[in-house]
Amino acid sequence: MEPWVDDLSVGNAAIDADHQKLIVMVNEVEAMIRARCGKALPQALEQLEQHLQIHFVREEKIARAVNFPFGANRMGHEYVLKEFQHMKNELIAREGIWSDGAAEHYSHFLSDWITDHVLNEDMLLKPVLQTYPYGFDPT
Repeated sequence: MEPWVDDLSVGNAAIDADHQKLIVMVNEVEAMIRARCGKALPQALEQLEQHLQIHFVREEKIARAVNFPFGANRMGHEYVLKEFQHMKNELIAREGIWSDGAAEHYSHFLSDWITDHVLNEDMLLKPVLQTYPYGFDPT
């Protein structure tokens, strides 16, 4: 995934900060997968999974506060977490021993997911979020 650019902003500071951090984390995990870094990967995957969960909760809370229908996004989040957990378990079990094809598959899964999540799903929130202050936080 390419680094963060302003075009990825959805119009909310908290969500944008989460996305920035997720992009960095995904890029780090992808590099570890490609390098077959089995020792550091489990902790990086755990951290990424925790941040995904935190981000999804925050995003849903903000969407509810601005009266954005979030059902499809919620189902997408549940799917991604389930797929991510499957990927995490498989990679950890292999302890750095996986094929080039597996490394490519998992790297693409992460890149494609973060790109799709930000550019397609979350951009639907942007028109509504832009009617609120950039720092809007319903908590």
